[in-house]
Amino acid sequence: MGEADTTAAPDRRLRSLDPATGNLVAELPLHAPAEVGEAVHRARRAAEYWSELPWQERRRALLRWAAHLVRDADALCALVHAENGKPADDAYLELALALGHIRWAARHAGRAVAARRVAPGTLMANFQARVERRPLGVVGVIGPWNYPVNTPIGSIAYALAAGNTVVFKPSEHTPAVGRFCVEAFTAANPGLPVGVLGAVFGEGGTGAALVASAVDLIAFTGSAATGRKVMASAAERLTPVLLELGGKDPVIVAADADVESAAEAVAWGAMSNAGQTCIGVERVYVERSVAGRFHAALRDELRDIRAGGAYGPMTVPEQVDVVRRHLVGALEAGGTALVGGPDALRPPYIDPIVLVDVPESHPAMQEETFGPLVVVRTVDDVEQAVQLANGTRFGLGATVFSRRHGLAIARRLRCGTVSVNAMLAYAAIPALPFGGMGDSGFGRIHGLEGLHAFTRTQALARRRFPIPGMTLPTFRRGPGTMRLLRAALNRLHGHAR
Repeated sequence: MGEADTTAAPDRRLRSLDPATGNLVAELPLHAPAEVGEAVHRARRAAEYWSELPWQERRRALLRWAAHLVRDADALCALVHAENGKPADDAYLELALALGHIRWAARHAGRAVAARRVAPGTLMANFQARVERRPLGVVGVIGPWNYPVNTPIGSIAYALAAGNTVVFKPSEHTPAVGRFCVEAFTAANPGLPVGVLGAVFGEGGTGAALVASAVDLIAFTGSAATGRKVMASAAERLTPVLLELGGKDPVIVAADADVESAAEAVAWGAMSNAGQTCIGVERVYVERSVAGRFHAALRDELRDIRAGGAYGPMTVPEQVDVVRRHLVGALEAGGTALVGGPDALRPPYIDPIVLVDVPESHPAMQEETFGPLVVVRTVDDVEQAVQLANGTRFGLGATVFSRRHGLAIARRLRCGTVSVNAMLAYAAIPALPFGGMGDSGFGRIHGLEGLHAFTRTQALARRRFPIPGMTLPTFRRGPGTMRLLRAALNRLHGHAR
């Protein structure tokens, strides 16, 4: 993430702007690296208390947090609308997902961290063997701007439920939303020590300072390019990282699909949140026999959809340039606009764009666009669709539409999550782990796997009683012990059965 700025002027402030109007939404402190270190130190002190609480007490604290967010839902969603730009209704949908994760993590952490006994084996039959899980300590969470409530809470809630304390650095584009969520936890749990959930605010230097600090794990959500920098910086302290990076998610529409349902889902999956969704639809592969119907149905779905109404502006102005580059380059390479075109770009808004006949090697097919632009390609069969869907460096999510073969197709896709005959269904099921591979990162959040990701494993072996003559790790071992060992090995392993 580059060198952290070690000199921050006392009067510098982080200014959050409405992406649609440019109006000031909030001003927050801009934390210097030394202040980040202090926040981590507070979290370390609080971890001594929080980690020793019974998991039932942590559950109650998390559920109180969820209840507080519900009570202040209108204010939070209005703030998301102002800072991120998405419509208030979409902000409520995002909050609903986040609340589901808080509740699931709170209620299932006990099972996830429970000790389990394992068989010690014949030679160690006088031992008790256990696998136990411990909190890591302090977790640093660096959140994104596109889903500023749900995405960071998808790490924070699971880290807290597992017994860790958290230092959260929200995106510099949505810092007030991050502050709101942290202050809601504090207000809901006034009896907890300072530092169980804290926040630091700033730009890249603040994030770099958090990665370089004495945290025990970094959970980062963002681009693949920044993820590589996070990983390189964390390697200096051998700090483990959990990376949820970008995607170039495909949809496969098989010949036996419900074509109209698929078109409806693709329209929403590609354009909602102005296409600023890591698991949003960016590529569609449709079998030739139904391609014409799909094109017509998708045009119908998007006929009256416009930015500024159905979805909001581009949150980050620079992202408009990425969409423009992919659009213009794809058209120059022989692609055709099925919906929209250059006129769809009216910053900070971009209306829906659907392209066809774009070469597979073009950046519009290989790089993350992160905007309301989707490319549809006709394929000869499902075999070709699977091959092309697996043909990028990304591997986050995918969707398959097929009445009879959906699961079989899904199992062949090189990605972490797949939804069959519905759009992004896995994102609304807290019990399902979430994460990717390749340039989409590694590690898992959500579900039991997500709870496990925020713990360390400890193996315990306890001798219950001695077995005379069979103590092996000793210099007093005699010939009789070795005769018994040879006989035991012959009996246990000398026959293939």
